[in-house]
Parts: sequence; C-alpha cells; structure tokens
Amino acid sequence: MKKEEIIALFKSYEDGACIIDSTECWSARELQKLFGYSLWQNFCKVISKAKEACMNVGQLIDDHFIDINKMVSIGSGAEREVDMMKRKMGMPQGRPLADFLPTISIKAKDFAAEMTSVNVQTKDLQGETAITKEHVDNNAAVRKMLTERGIIPENLPPAEDVKKVERRLASEEKKMLKNKK
Repeated sequence: MKKEEIIALFKSYEDGACIIDSTECWSARELQKLFGYSLWQNFCKVISKAKEACMNVGQLIDDHFIDINKMVSIGSGAEREVDMMKRKMGMPQGRPLADFLPTISIKAKDFAAEMTSVNVQTKDLQGETAITKEHVDNNAAVRKMLTERGIIPENLPPAEDVKKVERRLASEEKKMLKNKK
C-alpha cells in the first residue's frame, strides 16, 4: 500500500470520529463502509472478533465497545429499534429491514427523498440541519397522506423476502431456458 493511500485512509478514519461525553468514538456503521464491508452481518463478525481479542488480552469489552441499537422513525414522530421492528414483523435479525418492507413503504420513502432532493434545489437549502429538517418534514407529509387514506405503514405485513424472490426468479429462468431447448 502506498504512503498516500495510508494517509488518505487514516484521514478518513479520523474524520469519522465523533465525541460523546468527552470520549472519542466511531460508529460501527461508518467503519463498515470505511473498511469496505457491504453487508452489515459480515462486519458484525469482525466486531465480534475484536471483542474477543479484547477479552483475550484482559480488557473489559464495555471499556471499548458500546452497543447502540439503530433507531428508525416509525412516522408518528416516535422511533423504534430496528431489531424490535424485525421481531415484530417476524424477520431474520441478520437481514436488512429494507429487504422486507412492503412496496408502498419503499415508494413512500422514495417519494419523500425525491421531494427533499427537489426542495433542496428549489429552496436553495444549505447545511445538514436545514436539509435534515426538510427531509423530516417531507416524510411527515407523506405519512400524513398515507394515514389519511387508512394506510399505517408500521401495521402493514412484511413483504415477501427479497432473497426468496431472487431465488424463485432464478429458478424460473432456468426452467424456461431448459424448456426452450
């Protein structure tokens, strides 16, 4: 690895740090991207190995790792842990929540994101605070429209597992190609 690459990686690592209660720390989700892991469950294995290494050298895991559960907005202004939502919807813990979201929920999120993108341009919004507020406002507006029509996103049943759909489509494609011959 070249010296420039090492310097750039170190800078990215340092830039990802945040201060919580006077302690420098890093989000595992940010480190996941930095270290090139595309799947969270694969990076969780790395974290587990790091925790094990702490124990092996006599360090307390709690001195080096703080488990913070990712929260998602459920639209009513409240937040819920992703793991809790997965349990409620009967989803596997190692899989992304988005793999099971009903199509209407995905489309609603896309719509709110597009509204934000347009409004950032037309309103010339600058800075994270202004853009975040716009995004939250747009999500609330989309949710209001859905609930006025009797659709409560968190009460919808989970969609079919994306991985199962992919396997079924691949199988059907193989059968079609086999039958074509």
